[in-house]
Amino acid sequence: MQKLDKLIHELESNIKNFEVTNTSVSKVAIGWHIDHCFLIISRVISALEKSNPADFKPNFSWKRMLVFATNTVPRGKIKAPDVVLPQGEISEKSLKEHLEKVKAKILKIEEFPKNSFFPHPFLNDLNVKQTQKFLVLHTTHHVKIIRDMLKK
Repeated sequence: MQKLDKLIHELESNIKNFEVTNTSVSKVAIGWHIDHCFLIISRVISALEKSNPADFKPNFSWKRMLVFATNTVPRGKIKAPDVVLPQGEISEKSLKEHLEKVKAKILKIEEFPKNSFFPHPFLNDLNVKQTQKFLVLHTTHHVKIIRDMLKK
């Protein structure tokens, strides 16, 4: 989880830029991207925690194979489910509070049985190892967007 920890640190360092926008890169502000990442991480880890490892069935997914092989999430191609879209006002305070909750949740991942799983809407069921990779890929995707927003 070292890669995810580094990405979380980069998100944390950009909380101060939460109001920055750059519509040539993204329709939403940096704070939205940070909050979305925190929501994804939090919800996904909660799903792992609640899953029954005995119910996990390995399955094949072309989409997952493509995303995992390329180590990228294509920009603008997938719409996130409403449950992981930030709602309401995003502030520096709310992002810092969410950050602390996410850091605590990340520590739990190593404790889950290897076949705890997260049912992804496009990539099918992901076990703990696959979920960790997904979280890194997804967070990297948004960190790159944030970097591009700050560049221009």
